[in-house]
Amino acid sequence: MLAQLSGATRLHVIIGDPIAQVQSPGGISREFAARGRDAVLVPMQVDAAHVDALLDGLRHAGNLDGIVVTVPHKFAAFPHCASTTDRAGFLQSVNILRRRADGGWHGDMTDGAAFVGGLATAGYDPRGRRALMAGAGGAGTAIALALVEAGVAELAIHDADAARRDRLLARLAGRGPAVLRAGSDDPTGHELIVNATPAGMASGDPMPFRADRLAPGMFVGEVITSPELTPLLHAARAMGCGTQTGIGMFAAGRAMMVDFLLGQ
Repeated sequence: MLAQLSGATRLHVIIGDPIAQVQSPGGISREFAARGRDAVLVPMQVDAAHVDALLDGLRHAGNLDGIVVTVPHKFAAFPHCASTTDRAGFLQSVNILRRRADGGWHGDMTDGAAFVGGLATAGYDPRGRRALMAGAGGAGTAIALALVEAGVAELAIHDADAARRDRLLARLAGRGPAVLRAGSDDPTGHELIVNATPAGMASGDPMPFRADRLAPGMFVGEVITSPELTPLLHAARAMGCGTQTGIGMFAAGRAMMVDFLLGQ
């Protein structure tokens, strides 16, 4: 693939901080190649203090067709979109942008659909389940909406920022019949356990949930792609729980991301 790069290659970037953990550059670049497109996705690290300046500058790169957004910039990227899908507009966050004909950006938020798609691939149906999710950030808001729309019976949300958690719960009210409430780090009484935080990405991170309260029959899902098996997933598998890795989520969402970038 690299040997075919030229000045005609169409460029896409993924922005985040940190960035070394992302799996998207290789996976999406291979998907472009499989579809016969002369295009690549490359990683770009930028901190929160400079992300607006970067996004402003990227508007002027004439061979840049798309931007993928990862932690912690999904809310920050939203105001840079001239238009969005309905779900991104509702969530006020985006994880993917494509160039419009007028040069502006059109954004979407696919994290929720990717997570629920990964559950389906793993053979798990969230309908009627009691779900507990840690994280009310960019990925968490999208996954929460997708779980409610997928028919969970209950969704409890746990976040260190109580105000952010409560804003998300209020926003989700009326989107489906699920009972919505504040949760904790204790998974007792829940069937689907979701980590939508970066906890577990770095060595020494605290567990997002009390692993000693996991029980057989629970299903535990992650958004972290590196390491693929986080301490939470190690604990879940040792307890006999079903699991979905962040890689599984990414695999489920890769085709929809490329479809969006290519306007298909």
